[in-house]
Order: sequence, then structure tokens, then C-alpha cells
Amino acid sequence: MDGRNEEDRRIYERSARLVLLLALREEAPGARVRFEHSIGRGIYLNVTGVSLTAALVRRIEEKMREVVRRDLPIVKSRLTREQAIAYFAAQGQDDTVRLLGYRPYDYFDVYTCDGLSEYFYGAMAASTGEIASFALRFYYPGMVLLLPGQDLSGPPDPFVERPQLMRAYAEAGECSRILGCETAADLDDIIARGGAREFIRVSEALQERTIAQIAERIVARGARIVFVAGPSSSGKTTFANRLGVQLRVSGKRPVAISLDNYYRNRGEVPLGPDGKPDLECLEAIDVPLFNEQLVELLAGREVELPLYSFKTKMREEKGVRLRVSEDQVLIVEGIHGLNDALSADIPSELKFRVYVSALTQLNLDNHNRIRTTDVRLLRRMVRDHRTRATSAVETLAMWDSVRAGEERYIFPFQERADVMFNSSLLYEIAVLKKYAYPMLRAIPPQSPHYTRARRLVKFLNYFLDCGDESEIPPTSILREFIGGCTFYGE
Repeated sequence: MDGRNEEDRRIYERSARLVLLLALREEAPGARVRFEHSIGRGIYLNVTGVSLTAALVRRIEEKMREVVRRDLPIVKSRLTREQAIAYFAAQGQDDTVRLLGYRPYDYFDVYTCDGLSEYFYGAMAASTGEIASFALRFYYPGMVLLLPGQDLSGPPDPFVERPQLMRAYAEAGECSRILGCETAADLDDIIARGGAREFIRVSEALQERTIAQIAERIVARGARIVFVAGPSSSGKTTFANRLGVQLRVSGKRPVAISLDNYYRNRGEVPLGPDGKPDLECLEAIDVPLFNEQLVELLAGREVELPLYSFKTKMREEKGVRLRVSEDQVLIVEGIHGLNDALSADIPSELKFRVYVSALTQLNLDNHNRIRTTDVRLLRRMVRDHRTRATSAVETLAMWDSVRAGEERYIFPFQERADVMFNSSLLYEIAVLKKYAYPMLRAIPPQSPHYTRARRLVKFLNYFLDCGDESEIPPTSILREFIGGCTFYGE
């Protein structure tokens, strides 16, 4: 396995999860584990049925190392639906049994190691001996499985505490529990009984309430500039527009400034490792001009904002003149919004930073999480096909480069946000499926992107189509991707 390849890293992670489950069987019989979400290169797990302590976590880790030393084979086999349901029912994995009920095929592939069979959507390592690098860390009330980065034979990446991110995930999890929708089967049940319309309304109302609360915090602080940052397809643009509406409700008059207009002329942009202009690095932005104009605007003086043409890759000769008054709040959307270097000349008390990301709350079942990255990829695939006629293959081809830029320029700064906004909607995968599924199915086996496409198809198979989309508001985050958003005149 090559850690530079994301699909190989996922094989490693899935296999490490199986090794952990084998260790739990021996050291903590009766324990129930839910693999919840990423935290850096690690995965946070919630464990019930046992009293989890640091000492127990150390014993589980040592048992994992014993499993690896034994180099046990991991064998793939195919069960009928009835066989799979009987097996997982006997194991007490009701979440998996319910998931199987929605599978559109009569068979089910499982991986078996040392008498333990599990389902993981995607390929696995040939044996436990291939999973040599990992660590477990007690992180109350659960634990974190730490994994290596691009060098899968090297040490696991160190644990980095991210309290803001953990708080955002905890809030998302609580929302899921309140709405009774924590797994794919839960969502399918809602759709199957005709409850999708009401579920959409409630989900959207919860998001709108959160945006209103963020606007209230901005007004209470007296911030003059709001920076909105986040990874690709997180819904930053629609969030910024909706935040602007809520600020208007609070008596403010927001003004949007696009950081894209501060791009340097293409010939002045530094080159990336691939020899191409690196448009995602901070140096691609005219930071001195940006700071100078922010200072002038806050002082009540008029400035001429630049206009950048992506067609010519140059700044236009004439810009747009702007003056703001004290009751106006500047909203700046851009990937570097959380980086202090972007606005170093502005006092901290005048700034408010929002990190936007689609922190997916749903799991397929307790042992199969759905990655935030995959949902954002589906969002982008659907949007770019609709707005730019970009094929699914083209989106998949550039996704690794997008992810690399996020790792360098966005994720390291996410804990500097004043608030994290979760743009994920519990029902969205059931909507995105209708648009993304046929595009993914059309990718042929000979394509270099077939493995990733097939993995996405496999997890989409577990979701029912949401059906009627008329309840999705025209200002919904999801409308940014599927169309019909009134902010963009669609």
C-alpha cells in the first residue's frame, strides 16, 4: 500500500479498524464501538458496554499489536442476505441488520479474520501483519485510533487536540439523536414512511437557528469584519449570504468582499510542487493591498476595490469604489480567512472568524462511518456537472490536489475560528444520490478513478432516494449544489 494514494490509506484504515475490533473482542467482551469521525489522522471512537479507562485502552492497544504479530489472514467471502442477517443478528449488531434490509442486492461481501466477520465497504489488507503502525489514546469519554500519514510504515501521526472540532461534532451528534437519525437505516426509515418532507423542514430550521445565533454573536462583539473560511464544497458562499440576511435582521447592513479579487496577476503567483501556479497559497493573494484597504474602509474612507478576471488571469484596470459606515459589517469569504497573516493590520476585537464544513453526522452503521470528505466530493461533483459541464471523472481527477491544498492552507487554522458552522444536512445524501449515482456508475472499470467511484457507489446503494425536493428551501446550503438557489438567481 502506498500512503500517497488516498484509496490505499483507506484500505489501511479499514484494516486497522478490524484489528481494533479483534482486540476489543478479547480485552473488552461486551463492548460496543461506534467509529464516529476523524480527528487529524486519527479516528474518534465512542465505546459503550464497558467502563473505558486509560489502562484499558493501553491493554487494547497491546492486544492489537499481538494480533498484528500473528499476521492473521483477512479473507473476503460472499454471503446471501439471509446468511448475513442471521450472522449479524447473532452478534447483536442490530444497526447492521437494519442496514442490510435496504441493500438492493441479494448478496453481501464480508471480511473474516480469526472467526470475526465484518462488513467494510471497500477493499482490505491481505493480513493483519500489514497494519504495523498505529496507536490508541484514551480521550474521554472515548478513544482515538491514531494512524500514519503518507508513510504507512512510519510512526502514527501525533495526536493534536482540537476542542472546537470535537465540540462541533458533539453538537452534530446531539442533533442527530434528537431527530432520531444516526445511521443510513434511520434516514431510510424516515423516507420509507413518508416523513421526508417534515424531516427536511426541521433540519433546515435547525440550521437557520444556528446561523441566527452566529449573527447575534457577531453583533454582540461589535465585530466589523467577518471572515468565512472552509474547505471545498462546504457551502461557504450560501452560508455567507444567509449570514448576511440574519445580520440585516439584527440591524446591520452587511457588505460582501470577495477575496478572489485580490489575486495577483498570474505571472506573479508562486509555483507549487507540480510547477503550476499555486492559487491556494497565501502568497497568491495581494495581502498588503488587502490589509491597506481594510484599514481605509474601517476608517470610513473610500477605496477602489480590485476586480480580478479569471478569463484573462489579470486584474482589471478599473475596480469598484466602496465606502462603509459604522453600521455596516464586511463579510469576507476565502480559504485563508482563519490565517492571522491575511489580516495582520486589523485588531482582533474587530474580527470574527467562522469555519464552515460539512461535518457529516450519519454512519452507515456503527462500524462504518461516512467521511465528510466523501460528502463534499459528491457535492462538488453534482455542482460542477451542473454549472460547468464537468464530468465525474474530471472532478475525481482533481480531488486529490484539492485535498492537498486543504491540508496545507485550511485545516491547520480551523481551531482559530470563533465558531464552527456545520453545513451538513442529515437528509442530503438521499438527495445527492439521484444526481451523483448515474455519473459514478457510468465510469468504466478501465478508468484510473474506478476504485474510488465504485466505493462511492457502494455506500450510496444504502440510501433511498429522497423523492420530492420541493421542501428544500431556495436558500438551502444544498441548493448551492443541486440548483434552484435564489442567492444566485437560479
